[in-house]
Amino acid sequence: MQSSIDKISGIDSIAKTLDKSAKTTSGDFSKVLEDSLNEVNKTQVKADKAMADIATGEVKNLHQAALAIGKAETSMKVMLEIRNKALSAYKEIARTQL
Repeated sequence: MQSSIDKISGIDSIAKTLDKSAKTTSGDFSKVLEDSLNEVNKTQVKADKAMADIATGEVKNLHQAALAIGKAETSMKVMLEIRNKALSAYKEIARTQL
């Protein structure tokens, strides 16, 4: 059973996407990355809609809107950290002397 922290943070959905992509693509890193970025984008779109609904007063459930916004924020932070680690690894490999 998922904990409420995983549901809120969005990390669980990114992990599932990465896991599913890794199994189906047999090591195609670009495909895994693309699928993860698409998942983060979907989360961001949902959060933008939730913010627009709050601004216009059309929100039906404020709690769900707040969760969508928090999930989008956290998933974006996770994706930025993944990007930073990938760039750091690339720079380290580029500095390696042959």
